[in-house]
This record gives sequence, structure tokens and C-alpha cells, in this order.
Amino acid sequence: MIVTIVKDKYEGGKKAFELIKKGVADGAKVLGLATGSTPITLYDQMVESDVDFTNITSINLDEYYGLDPQNSQSYHYFMKKHLFEKKPFYKTYIPNGKAKDINQEIADYDKIISDNPIDIQILGIGGNGHIAFNEPGTPFDSTTHEVTLASSTIKANSRFFDNQDDVPKRAICMGIKSIMSAKQIILMAYGAAKQDAVKAMVEGPVTETVPASVLQKHPNVVVIVDCDAAAKLS
Repeated sequence: MIVTIVKDKYEGGKKAFELIKKGVADGAKVLGLATGSTPITLYDQMVESDVDFTNITSINLDEYYGLDPQNSQSYHYFMKKHLFEKKPFYKTYIPNGKAKDINQEIADYDKIISDNPIDIQILGIGGNGHIAFNEPGTPFDSTTHEVTLASSTIKANSRFFDNQDDVPKRAICMGIKSIMSAKQIILMAYGAAKQDAVKAMVEGPVTETVPASVLQKHPNVVVIVDCDAAAKLS
């Protein structure tokens, strides 16, 4: 695990983009993508660049269950707004939050991941140490699954909604085993609210109570953090 400390989220986005650019130049064909405020500066860099992504497939980590793709709070909408409408990809995959048969959607998504091995996976980290919507206690051998969101995750994500009651309580999420199958992982974290999670991820024991701690076992992880998020690292 390589930890890179940057000045702010803008420098972090540039550092992450340099890794993406190198990966694509070296032949990467599949990117695992994340949502939320953390990767936005990376996506801005991707949009502004002259890198061609029309031969690249993307697979997103998760989607709220119950939200239509056209809903402005869905991750389909987020990805179109911040990346896909401005930078075309060959294929883009995001779980269907309105799937009538959630078990079939989960099985189909696992097949998508199996058929398109991820070269570079982008991650953020939650204040409780979750990666994607894999909350504390998620088994390390999990594949795509339905998640009941932790109250802390609902509270953290409520800033994107009119009120906390509007935040969906369930999601479809790529599992930890699937995330760990990526050839390279880039995790970004910014702000003091993430410093305990970053400390536990990098220096704590590997435990399912801190899902991100499993990244210590991956052979190729780059952690990009600002000074606030890195404050408790020894």
C-alpha cells in the first residue's frame, strides 16, 4: 500500500488521473468507478484531458435500490452529469436500482464483473470504514449483494437530499471480493472526518469491522489523502 499525501482534493484528483492515464496507456480496458463527492475532481481531470476513453468499459460500484436512473439522486444520473455525458466510454455498467428481480440483477452484475475483469478500481472511504456500500461486518468474500445502509451512511449521504428521510435505505453493491479482484486500486479520502477511517484502514488490524482494512492485503493499492485525512497516521 502506497500512501500519497496531497495538499487538497484538487491535487488528489490530478494524482489519481495520472495513474488512470498511465493505466490506459499501458493497456487498461476496464475501470471500476465510484460516486460521491470524493472522485469529482478526478472526473473533472478526465473530462478536461485529451485521453480517449471510447475503448474503455466502466463498471460502477453501487446504486441506491428504488431510484429510477433518471432520478437526480441516482448514481446513474451522477455519472452522466460528471463524466459520461462529457467523455464517452465504450460501455458503462451501473446496477439497476429499479430492477424487478433484485436477485437476478445481482447475478447479472456478477457476470458483468466476471466477463470484464477490472484493471483499475476507484474507491472512496466512509467515516465508518466502508468501501462502496460495504458496511462494517460485510464478509471479505462477498460478491454483488443487496445492502441495508448503516444509519451513519444514511446521515452522511443526507447532504445530497432534501432531508434524511429521502435517503434510500437499501442499495445494490459490488462485493469486497469483487473489489479486491481489480489489478490496481486507487482510494481517495479528503477531510478531517475521514482521519479515523484512514488510520484504521492503513495501520489498524485487518478486520471486517473496518471493510477498507482488507486493502492491506491487496498487492497494488495507492491511497491518496489530504493532510486532514492523514492527520492520525503515524
